[in-house]
Amino acid sequence: MIGIDIGGANLKVVDDAGVHIHYCPLWQGAPLAELLEPYAGSAAVVMSGELADCFPSKIEGIRWIVGAVHAVIPDAAFYGTDAAFHTRPVLDLAAANWLASADYLRKEYADAVLLDVGSTTADVIPLNCFESLKGLTDTRRLQKQYLVYTGMLRTNVATLLSSVTLDGTVTPVSTEYFAASADAHLVLGHIAPEDYTCPAPDNGEKTPAAAARRLARVVCADIDEIGNSGALQVARQFWEVQRTLIVRAVGRALFQSGAGRVITAGIGADLFARELNGVTLERELGEVSDALPAYAVREVALRAGAD
Repeated sequence: MIGIDIGGANLKVVDDAGVHIHYCPLWQGAPLAELLEPYAGSAAVVMSGELADCFPSKIEGIRWIVGAVHAVIPDAAFYGTDAAFHTRPVLDLAAANWLASADYLRKEYADAVLLDVGSTTADVIPLNCFESLKGLTDTRRLQKQYLVYTGMLRTNVATLLSSVTLDGTVTPVSTEYFAASADAHLVLGHIAPEDYTCPAPDNGEKTPAAAARRLARVVCADIDEIGNSGALQVARQFWEVQRTLIVRAVGRALFQSGAGRVITAGIGADLFARELNGVTLERELGEVSDALPAYAVREVALRAGAD
């Protein structure tokens, strides 16, 4: 049994050999079926890639993804927001990866809020509210602040900042896609160059120096105009806004659910565990915590089979 999580940008697979993460931008026609061929066998699958804008609707995206998976793994089963497995494309399959994580963790961590911060989004999941989580769409999760649409790598810096203060001067930002959250986190030391797994906005190098140049562009500057200190100011102010958004959402979930602690997963696990005085799942699950939904859907399927 393997677990598969198909996002709009990344394909994550968990098998007995470990975790395998492939950059798989569906909106650019990524060869999903081809990438899955090495993993052919019994599989449990979750998805969120149906929202990619190459699909005219979610159900069309679901049909395409189910078809691509079944072309390689004919007996694959897909977990839905109804907490059940399906073999045909139904709307319940849309964005159910977070619920698979909750389903797997809800008994052992019933006193916790799970924060899974990935490349693109942050999922905030009160694990003691599982029954009320069923059936939630991404729109409803946005409204409840269970989905915070910012992540460690792919967020356009200008989506969170309207201006920055450079050496005491308020400076409006350009809304071009000049720099990504990965650039801010790289220059701040929150991630390493090897963690920068998505393309850079300019398709350039993934080094601190290149990231600083991109951050300077956010205020329409070259790096020699504002210096590395100016680029760091942009990065720090982006991080402060991003951190505040996610921490506030977690605080709201803790208050409303009555949960007593925070557990973290994803590429942002260590960073936000420090911010929230939480515990990372990596300590207990190892590297699979970086691909939690893929691991979780596999375990939920195995548990269902055992039952």
